[in-house]
Amino acid sequence: MALTKTQELQNYIGGQWVTPGSDDTFEDTNPADTREVLAIVRQSNESDADAAIEAAAGAEASWKNTPAPARGGYLNKLAEKMRERQDDLTRAIVQEMGKTYNEAKKEVLFAAGIADFYAAEGRRITGKVIPADMENIQIQTVPEPLGVALIVTPWNFPLSIPTWKIAPAVAAGNTVVLKTSSETPLLGKMFMEMIEASGFPAGVVNQVIGPGRLVSHMIDHPSVDAVSFTGSNPVGKKIYEQANKHMKRVHMEMGGKNPLLVLSDADLDEAVDVAVKGSLGQTGQACTATGRVIVEEAVYDEFVQKVKAEVEKFRLGSGLDEQVHMGPQVSDSEKQSTLELINSAVGEGAELLVGGSAPSGEAYEHGHFVQPTLLAGVTREMRIAHEEEFGPVISVMKASNLDEAIEIANDTDFGLTASVCTNDSNSMTRALNEIEAGLVKANMPTTGTFFQAPFGGYKQSGSGSFKELGREGMDFFTKTKTKYIKTK
Repeated sequence: MALTKTQELQNYIGGQWVTPGSDDTFEDTNPADTREVLAIVRQSNESDADAAIEAAAGAEASWKNTPAPARGGYLNKLAEKMRERQDDLTRAIVQEMGKTYNEAKKEVLFAAGIADFYAAEGRRITGKVIPADMENIQIQTVPEPLGVALIVTPWNFPLSIPTWKIAPAVAAGNTVVLKTSSETPLLGKMFMEMIEASGFPAGVVNQVIGPGRLVSHMIDHPSVDAVSFTGSNPVGKKIYEQANKHMKRVHMEMGGKNPLLVLSDADLDEAVDVAVKGSLGQTGQACTATGRVIVEEAVYDEFVQKVKAEVEKFRLGSGLDEQVHMGPQVSDSEKQSTLELINSAVGEGAELLVGGSAPSGEAYEHGHFVQPTLLAGVTREMRIAHEEEFGPVISVMKASNLDEAIEIANDTDFGLTASVCTNDSNSMTRALNEIEAGLVKANMPTTGTFFQAPFGGYKQSGSGSFKELGREGMDFFTKTKTKYIKTK
C-alpha cells in the first residue's frame, strides 16, 4: 500500500515533537514520480539545533550512569519495533529514496540486526587490569563515553546508517543529536518514532530537520564532544577541518571508486553477476558500489558481451513494482551529475554499449531515472576512472595481467572497498593483500557488509582513525581512563 497522506514533519527534541522554527519549507517527493508529495518539511534554525544539543547534554549524566546492559535493552526494543514496522519502513524507503522493495527490505532487517548486535555489546564493555612495576599497585583501564555525539547521515541508507552510528553511541553511554539528509526526512521521522516507542529516556536521542549549514553551527556548540559523518568528500573535509579546530573527536566515512578485478581464470558468469550487482544494485547509489571493472585482456571481450546481455534485461520503474530491477536516482541533481559524467566519458573515447541517457516515455517523465549504462574501453586518463558517479554505470577497463590490474585498482584517491574474481588462490592472495582498500573481497560484489565485522576505508575514503560496525564500532564513542590504585 502506497503512502497517501501528506505529512508535516517535526523535530524530536528532549522526548517531545517540536515544530521547526524556520518559515522555510520544501516538499519531500517520490523520486519515481515527483507528483507524489510525501511530506511538507519545515526547516530548522540555529535555535532548534541548540535546543537539541542542550537536551542531549541534559540527559548525558543520567544516561552515562545507566548500566550498560540496561542501555542495550532499549536497543533490543528498537530492533523489535523495526521488525514490527518492517513493511511500512520498506515502502517508505522505496517511495522516499527510490530503492526496489527487496533492497529496502534488506536495509530494514539489516538495521534491526545492528540494533540487536550493539545491544549485546552493552554486556561486553570491559576494561583491563595491567601489572604494575611496584608492589601494592593496581592499574585499571575503564572505557567511558565521550558525551554528546553529533550524528550526520546521508540519504542512500536512511535507516541503516543512522542505526549503525546511534546504536554503538548510546550503547557506550553517549547521548546523540541526529541530523539526517534533507532528501529523506520522512525516514528520519519514522526512526525517531521507533526511538520514542522503545522508551529511550528524554534527551538521549534527538533529531533536527534542517539544511546542511546547521551542521557547522552544531559543531561549534561547546556541548558537542564528537562528530560522526557519512557523506561526500567535499562536505566531509569541511566537517573534519572544523571539528579539528575545536579538538573534537571526528569520524568520516566518505566516497569510493571501488575496483572489481576480473582475472582470466575467473568463472565469467559469476563475475558478470558480481559486476552487475555491485554496479547497478541500489541504482549505483552506494559508497561501496563498483566504480571500475578491471578485466584481464584474455577474457575482456567475452566478459563485456556477457555483461551487455545482462544489462539489456534490466527494467526500470518504481521499486514497488515486483518486475522492476532498478529504481530512480534520489534527485534531479544526482541524475544530472550521473549523465554529465557518462557524457564526459563518451567524449573522451569510451564506448557506450548500453543506456547512457534518461529513459523516455510517460512512465519515466516525472521521475529521476537514468538507464543502466555500460561503458567499455574506459582508460585511466578519463574523468570517470577517478570520479565517483554515484549512479547506475558499469565502467569496464582492460588490464594485460594481474600486476597491471592491481596498479589500475590503486590508481585512485579512494580506498573504500574492492573485490577480485578468480579461482587461483595465489592471485587471490596477491590481490587481497596488495589492493589499497579498507575492505577487500573475493568472488563477491564490492557492495554489502556484515554488521559484526569492522567497516571503513583508506586514503580519501575516510578519516582512518576508527572503524564502524563490529566491536570496533564502539571504539570511536569511548575514551579510556587509566586508574592507578595503591593498596595497603
